[in-house]
Amino acid sequence: MDAEPTVHPLPLAVAPATARPRASLARRPRPLERLAEGLVRVTAYGAVAAVGAVLFFVLREAVPLFADAALALEVPAGSLFSPTAAADGAWQFVWQPVAEPPKLNLLPLLLGSLKVTLVALLVATPVAVMAALWVSEFAPARARQPVKIVVELLAGVPSVVVGVFALSVLASWVQRAAHTPHRLNALVAGLALSLAVAPLVFTVAEDALRAVPDSYRAAGRALGADRRHVALGIVLPAASPGILAGIALGAARALGETMIVLLASGNAAIFDTDLGLSTRTVTATIAQELGEVTVGSAHWHVLFVLGAMLVVVSLGVNVASDAAMRHMRRKLGTGS
Repeated sequence: MDAEPTVHPLPLAVAPATARPRASLARRPRPLERLAEGLVRVTAYGAVAAVGAVLFFVLREAVPLFADAALALEVPAGSLFSPTAAADGAWQFVWQPVAEPPKLNLLPLLLGSLKVTLVALLVATPVAVMAALWVSEFAPARARQPVKIVVELLAGVPSVVVGVFALSVLASWVQRAAHTPHRLNALVAGLALSLAVAPLVFTVAEDALRAVPDSYRAAGRALGADRRHVALGIVLPAASPGILAGIALGAARALGETMIVLLASGNAAIFDTDLGLSTRTVTATIAQELGEVTVGSAHWHVLFVLGAMLVVVSLGVNVASDAAMRHMRRKLGTGS
C-alpha cells in the first residue's frame, strides 16, 4: 500500500514589521497659499458688501419720497410717470424741477437713456463681435496682438476725451450726413458711446471665441466645411454664451456712462423717439443736478430714486444675461 504524499502548506506572506501606510496624496497648503486664498475670499466678500452698501445708501435716500407724508404730498408717486396737461390742453411728459410747482416726470429721462443705449449697442455689438471673430479665426498671427493692443488703448481713453471729440467733431459730421434738427442729439451721443462699449464687447467676445476647443474646428474641417463655415456655423454658436455676457456688460456700461452723454446729448429732456432731437439721460441728470439741489428736498429724493432705478436695472441686466447664458449652454451642450 502506497504511502500518502505529504502536503507542505505554503508559507503565508507576512508584511514586514517596518512597512508604513502610504502617505496621503493630498498636500497641506502652505502658509503663503492660505494667505492668498484668504485675500481672495476677503476681496470677493468685500465686493459683495460694497455693492450692498451702495444699494442700501441709495435706497435710504429714495424711500422717504414714498414714506414721508409731506414729500408724498409735494410729489405724488403717480406724478413720476403720469403726464401733465399743457396750456393748450395736450398731455405731455415734462422734467422741470425748477418750475412752480416742480414737474418731475421720469419718462423723458428713461427714454433718453434707452435711446442712447440702444444706438450704442446696435453700432458697437456687430462691429465688436465681427472684429473679435476675425482676430480669433482669420487674422495672421503677427496681426492679432497689434489689433488687441489698439482696441485696449481705445478702452483706456477717458470718457471726457470721447465726449469732447463727439461735441467738437462727431456732432458736425452727423448733422451734415443725417441732417438732424439738433446738432447734439441722441444719435451723436449713442455713436460716441459706442466707442466706449465696443472695446468691452470685443475683449469678452474674443476671449469666448478663443476658449472654444480646437476639436470643434477640427471636426468641422473633417466634415468638409471651409474656414468661413467653421467660424460662422460652429465656433460662433459655441461661443455665444460668452458673447452674450460681453453684450450685457456693454449694456451696463452704456447705461452707467455719464460724461459722454453729458457732453454729446444736448441735455434737453424731450419725450420723443426721434434720434435727431436732443435728449437727456438719467446719469447726466444726476450728475448735473445733485450738486445744486437742496439736501432733503423732494427733488433730492427723486434723484436718488433715479439712482436706485439704475442699480436695479443693472442688476436685472446681469441676472437676465446669466439666465440666458445658462439656457444657451444647456441647449448647446457645453455645460450648465
